[in-house]
Amino acid sequence: TLEAVEGLNLMSDVALGFIAFAIGNEFRLSALKKTGKQATIVGIVQGLVAALFVDAALIGLHFILGDKLPISSAITLGAIATATAPAATLMVVRQYKAKGELTDLLLPIVALDDAVGLIAFAVSFGIARAMDSAQFSVASILLSPLIEIVGSLLLGAIAGFVLTKLETMFRSNSNRLSLSIAFIFLMVGLSAVEFTVAGVECGFSPLLVCMMLGTVFCNICPLSDDLMERADRWSTPMLAVFFVISGANLRLSVFSQGVLVFIGVVYIIARSAGKYCGARWSAKAVGCDHTVQKYLGIMLLPQEGVALGMCVTARKLGESSNLICNITLFAILIYELFGPVITKQALIHSGDIQPMSEEVRNRRQIKLEKAKNEKK
Repeated sequence: TLEAVEGLNLMSDVALGFIAFAIGNEFRLSALKKTGKQATIVGIVQGLVAALFVDAALIGLHFILGDKLPISSAITLGAIATATAPAATLMVVRQYKAKGELTDLLLPIVALDDAVGLIAFAVSFGIARAMDSAQFSVASILLSPLIEIVGSLLLGAIAGFVLTKLETMFRSNSNRLSLSIAFIFLMVGLSAVEFTVAGVECGFSPLLVCMMLGTVFCNICPLSDDLMERADRWSTPMLAVFFVISGANLRLSVFSQGVLVFIGVVYIIARSAGKYCGARWSAKAVGCDHTVQKYLGIMLLPQEGVALGMCVTARKLGESSNLICNITLFAILIYELFGPVITKQALIHSGDIQPMSEEVRNRRQIKLEKAKNEKK
């Protein structure tokens, strides 16, 4: 039942911590130096432009639909629009062994994109919570997100430093892995703490806390490479449960509501336009090749893990969180059905996926025939 699904929210919170911790691994200073100015600028701009497009479209709808689409929900959905699914893109690149200028720029942008999304979400969600609370004021709108971001980054940085120091006390990788996992659980628990500053209710963002934990840990701990790889393998079943629980939250009955489907379609169109235009404009500004400008944006459409994680956090908005989750899940369903296919076609047209040579084709045909003969 849907009530039973809600009882499993703790699993979603913990899995969200592991997702954010893994994103922190993408922020190694050595890797960021290699990505260069182009990937950094494009990664930031395309995410923010997508958020602005969705915010503008959904806030405009608010004045037409009224309370059916609260402004707080529109702002939150705009922040969720920044996130891109790295898994779907990487799967296509690896499966077809794509190589070229577009692929080289795509991978660091996808990694950077989620971090930009987490920061944008922290700001937007802080504003949305302030608007939904009885303490709505200019001070609460400005103060709450600022405290949440600074406090979350500071807590994650301190925890990352402490974790690194404690890791050196163990010689067994199993014990080190257990300690890393325990710290992620600890950060998720501490992120649930809420406090009041200057009369404004504030809290921590579990996404930012765990991302900063992973960032500091990966940059200062010499053992982080091996431990991150082990943590990824350990957390795979938990992430599978996370996706199942997230999918179970999609109420199919919502598709009978024309208004909600309409909002979902507007969200998809606005986000797609924002990703494409933001990537194209910024790629042109930093001097990327015309092929990169043309195809990069449509390869940034897929959404999954981080967007779902933002939905989990958005539950704090109360009733309006159902609208946010259903629209996001609806959009993810569409993007994951068509995103990988579009990515493949873009890589083919850009020349990063080379057609199979006649020699390789003949070699594969010989292997297939040999396998058939052996079965006979």
